[in-house]
Amino acid sequence: MNLFWREMKANRKSLIIWGIGLLFMVVAGMAKYEGYSSSGQSINELISQMPKSLQAIIGTGDLDLSTAIGFYGMLFYYLLLMAAIHALMLGANIIAKEERDKTAEFLMAKPISRTRIISSKLLAALVNVVIFNLVTLVLSLAMVSHYQQTGEQLDDIYLLMAGMFLVQLIFLAVGAVIAAVGKRPKRAAALGTVLLLLTYLLSIAVDLNEKIEWLQYVTPFKYFEAKRVLADGTLETTFVAITIVVVTILIAITYHFYQKRDLQI
Repeated sequence: MNLFWREMKANRKSLIIWGIGLLFMVVAGMAKYEGYSSSGQSINELISQMPKSLQAIIGTGDLDLSTAIGFYGMLFYYLLLMAAIHALMLGANIIAKEERDKTAEFLMAKPISRTRIISSKLLAALVNVVIFNLVTLVLSLAMVSHYQQTGEQLDDIYLLMAGMFLVQLIFLAVGAVIAAVGKRPKRAAALGTVLLLLTYLLSIAVDLNEKIEWLQYVTPFKYFEAKRVLADGTLETTFVAITIVVVTILIAITYHFYQKRDLQI
């Protein structure tokens, strides 16, 4: 467990910075809702006049932006992107940093197996992801409850956070597997970020073109998007199953290649 706490300590500063970013995003985002509400301006009408491409980019979809939870659904689009970036960089760096920082010799000198090393690292990454998710949940509940109108329910926020957590797991595993498999682990975070942005842009393209709707299964950003979750009141079983399978396979690959990896000391 010493390695676990070492990783937790190493990522503490980064987690605090991300937490501050979340605080700013949620508070500033919901403050805009208050501004629109007090102005008497119909935000739904305003958004409907925008080009469909712009609506897809800002993530409005069929959300009712006149309600606090509906407006939060649009904000969730960006929170999800933040969560994915954090998880991917965490997964990549926590695996690759020993070679990047030239500390692999120190780690390998310890009387612990590579299986235990990778397990401790992934457990620390998972805890960081959970903390990120819980901070987002607490901030979201606090701000949406402050602006919610009579009859609005906050239960959907728990569903959205569950969906966010599953997406975080996907990108955490993606970052880890890239670092474990690639011959240049120092570039794992950069390669993972490119892949993330491609899937993000693909999710926008799917919204703009119904003919490529089948590609929604390729991009995790479509799995648990707010407009789908808020409309259905549940997480789609198909996407939950895909997530579990993908994460399991990626983690298995990470273990396999890290075991055989010739660490650059």
